[in-house]
Amino acid sequence: MFQLSIENIHLDCHASNKIEAIKQVAKALAQAGEVDESYVKDMMQREEQISTYLGNGIAIPHGTTESRALIKKTGVQVFQFPKGIEWDVDHIAYIVIGIAAHSDEHLSLLKQLTYVLNDNAVAKKLAQTKSAIEFKSLLIGETKNPDLLFDISLIAVDVPAENMTTLKALNAGRLKEISSVDEHFVSEVILQSPVHLGEGIWLSDTPKGNLISAIVISRPLTPFKHNDQEVRLLLTVSAADDKPKRVLSYLGQLLLTKKAGLLLKSDASTLLSLLTSDYIDSTQAVSAEFVIHNKHGLHTRPATLLVNLIKKFNSEINVANLNGTGKKVNACSLMKVVGLGCKQGNRLQFTAQGEDASTALKEIGKAITSGLGETLD
Repeated sequence: MFQLSIENIHLDCHASNKIEAIKQVAKALAQAGEVDESYVKDMMQREEQISTYLGNGIAIPHGTTESRALIKKTGVQVFQFPKGIEWDVDHIAYIVIGIAAHSDEHLSLLKQLTYVLNDNAVAKKLAQTKSAIEFKSLLIGETKNPDLLFDISLIAVDVPAENMTTLKALNAGRLKEISSVDEHFVSEVILQSPVHLGEGIWLSDTPKGNLISAIVISRPLTPFKHNDQEVRLLLTVSAADDKPKRVLSYLGQLLLTKKAGLLLKSDASTLLSLLTSDYIDSTQAVSAEFVIHNKHGLHTRPATLLVNLIKKFNSEINVANLNGTGKKVNACSLMKVVGLGCKQGNRLQFTAQGEDASTALKEIGKAITSGLGETLD
């Protein structure tokens, strides 16, 4: 999580256009001792190369890769323009976040920003609040309840387990490790018999000891029997609120449509996608993995070039950072792609479905290999 002080938040600002706004941001960065005064020229140059508008009323102007010598220390200056600024055609920015980063420190910042600001309600509050304290709280997520803990690290496939007790203990233990449940939950879940949902899929939970909503999944290497029913997958839920309902709803749909069997043969990344809204049926899609070699990772400029390329194809395309959460997101969304927090050396998995899916993946691979507009070392 990036550090943001109240002094770096500027509310109720005014500018007639984005050039004036960028100049205000650059001046604040310079006055804070974070950049050289000439950094503003590089911020303008970056904006000419490609827009820094992220979406949802948010823009993040920053310098070019070549301007890093002008950065004295990593810094962030946040400006609120309640009346809005026309950033691009059909794009109005209300929040302008100036960034100065030596290397890839800003990737975690961008990941958090895109994660928090993907909420329309939060973006609107940020644009109108008159309290710097509330603004900071909204921006860094202090007022937000923890989201459902459910990512690729909480999915285990090919588990060497031969009975239900072992699976229940493994799942409960992992929930305890991430502080999602207490010891009462663990003991209750291990003692109780889970519910068979069908097709060898089981669900275990208890009303006791739920601290933070989370879901863990274990799939045994070899199916076994429990109460005369086959065990092929165990899903254990910690429900501190209603956040798990969305995942359970997708599970229910898979069971109703007789597609739950996909959960039993997919890899962890695809299994995660099956239980989220960004799923593309792998049986009707093609996929490919590419490594990001850009020195500073998939920051705004290369991410924008990538998204613009993807938008040219008719196929539905998702992408996941296999070195991150592993969750697949819509590759046409700049906010979601930047939110992957992809650093140099990270592996991106693209899944495409449609008439030009194979062509899309080939072009995506070429673009990534060539550096997405940047020179690779």
